[in-house]
Amino acid sequence: MRNAMLNSYTKIISNSIRNGKLFKLQRRWTYPSHRCFSTQVTSDVEHDVPVEAIRNFSIVAHVDHGKSTLADRLLELTGAIQANSGKQVLDNLQVEKERGITVKAQTASLFYSYQGKRYLLNLIDTPGHVDFSAEVQRSLAPCQGVILLVDANDGVQAQTVANYYLAREKNLVIIPVINKVDLKNAKPEKVKEQLQMLLDVEHVDIIKISAKLGTGIDEVLNAVVERIPPPTVARDKPFRALIFDSWYDKHKGAISLIYVKDGAVSVGKQISSAYMKKSYEVRNIFLLRPHAENVKTIFAGQVGAIACNMKSKEAHIGDTVHLRHQPVDSLEGFKPPKPMVFAGVYPMDQSQFASLQAAIDKLTLNDSAVKAVLESSVALGRGWRIGFLGLLHMEVFIQRLEQEYGAQPIVTAPAVTYKATIFGSKNITKYQGDTVIFNNPMHFPDPQIVSEFYEPMILATIITPDTYMREIMSLCREKRGVEKLNKTIGNDRFMLQYVMPLSEVILDFHDALKSISSGYASFDYEDHDYQLSDIVKLNILLNGKLVEELCTIVHRKKASQIGKNLCIKLLDTIPRQLFEIAIQATIGSKVIARETLKPYRKDVTAKLYGGDVTRRKKLLAQQAEGKKKMRMIGKISLPRDTFINVLKR
Repeated sequence: MRNAMLNSYTKIISNSIRNGKLFKLQRRWTYPSHRCFSTQVTSDVEHDVPVEAIRNFSIVAHVDHGKSTLADRLLELTGAIQANSGKQVLDNLQVEKERGITVKAQTASLFYSYQGKRYLLNLIDTPGHVDFSAEVQRSLAPCQGVILLVDANDGVQAQTVANYYLAREKNLVIIPVINKVDLKNAKPEKVKEQLQMLLDVEHVDIIKISAKLGTGIDEVLNAVVERIPPPTVARDKPFRALIFDSWYDKHKGAISLIYVKDGAVSVGKQISSAYMKKSYEVRNIFLLRPHAENVKTIFAGQVGAIACNMKSKEAHIGDTVHLRHQPVDSLEGFKPPKPMVFAGVYPMDQSQFASLQAAIDKLTLNDSAVKAVLESSVALGRGWRIGFLGLLHMEVFIQRLEQEYGAQPIVTAPAVTYKATIFGSKNITKYQGDTVIFNNPMHFPDPQIVSEFYEPMILATIITPDTYMREIMSLCREKRGVEKLNKTIGNDRFMLQYVMPLSEVILDFHDALKSISSGYASFDYEDHDYQLSDIVKLNILLNGKLVEELCTIVHRKKASQIGKNLCIKLLDTIPRQLFEIAIQATIGSKVIARETLKPYRKDVTAKLYGGDVTRRKKLLAQQAEGKKKMRMIGKISLPRDTFINVLKR
């Protein structure tokens, strides 16, 4: 009976497959950024929009000027999401919700009817903090225009200026929009003057909105349709697309976000990577609305995601994909962002090395600005030297490792990359004429073979009300900054530019700037090459023995203060031993700071009452001699927690 039933079911399933009537159950799952996928396939006709009805644009602004709130209103007005469905729909990472900032650019395809015609608007919401400028640069690749958003209360800020120049370099149409006009202290007319100075025009058509209340949002959509041109693409040419973002999905592998420049591609087609020279079968194609929606074909001019069982290490942002056996010229990719800040990342326990490596590989797929190289430490074991674009970028990356992958990494203090020029010598012919690049104190070259040291510089742009000018200029001079520009923006705002060492900025400069300006000053920076510098390696010795993991690279003028602070921190951190420990900070053979960790005390004469005083003196002398010998031959046992407490950020 049972066999008969099984045969019957087998026959039904076989007939269903033969007749094309077997449907898969719909499944939904999420990857770390909570983008949902559905296996339901919609028709091609629905999304085959004419090129002239496509608009690709980004929202760019300084941090906390309302980009994500505006994106929510655009999604609601076009029907992509329900009204009042939630705040910051595109800010779906936990770290974004906790910090209240956008750290990852997100895409959404919107349908909008304007004057009786249906348009496809591909929106990209971008981060506003300087540490995530690489996200903004990638996001502008598929765009023909940008919405430049400015807060009606804060006005033009440092990142506003930076984003404006990024868009202008790419010849994108700029739509200036003033947000938060509903605020009590809003000054839209004053901000309009600032924008006119920034855009270098006397009259500019500026849209005034309140993204929170939804005021003026329809004007923004109309301006996108009217002012931004359709993409310049060719649908009659062979398929060619640019990968401008990617992420990892545990079910589908590497997902690539593409901008189709030419032709079209459908599910089941074989595509090849211009960079990796490997071929893949297209398994799924999605339009992000903002939840992923399956389609059979994606056409030139559109932005979408493809899944093709590509491995994490094979997905390269900036790569060109094309149909197999139909090679094409590669599209212009991206200049790889140069890491500015480096830190050591180690597993809490070496048994967690493999799982942490897998987590880093998956997360770097989603954040191509991160560069990781394996390294090892005597105290901390195997780990990585990872480069970031800034301190906030580093903190967000570590936080995502902890929240999305359950990792518990140890992170050392951040450092920057230095250069050293080696002069010629018979003993160092392998280095003769070379330039050594290093960001780890353990790789600091011997000063005796170095003719010149160089440190990285930045061009810092600060926009501030005139009230805080004197304090900010004093702070910049304290950080070894050299003034390059002092310019008025509006009646009571100034733009300052300083050339400063990057090492002075990465730790506490931003916090100090916000503190002395009550939060009103804004800060942005860009790479400004290298400059001759007097840097030294600050060594830490315990009873004369060098501890490489605790060494650091500093400027000679600040070495004494930093060395003293580090010795005091070690004094409070190192557990006491049975013998005295001398904690020294040195530059070469010169001691610049010292602290002494006292041993456990034991009174060897405690049980002696009365008697011969020479006996008491003899015992005390023997105790002192024993401690001296112990200090000479005793091995200082430093628990791993000591290194963690001292090295952590």
